[in-house]
Amino acid sequence: MDEGRKRVLLIAASILAARKLAQFDGGKRVPATMSAIADAVRWAEEIMKAIDERWPTGR
Repeated sequence: MDEGRKRVLLIAASILAARKLAQFDGGKRVPATMSAIADAVRWAEEIMKAIDERWPTGR
């Protein structure tokens, strides 16, 4: 995965996680926080796959 796609994935995951993470105390690395981050990354990956399927780059 190139750096541009990694950045897009990071932004998408951050947006998806922000609401959930706002509920947790002080951003500590507790299991609930780590789970919310992992879920956000997984959903961001799924969104990127759907985008790639709909608009292939021709690579």
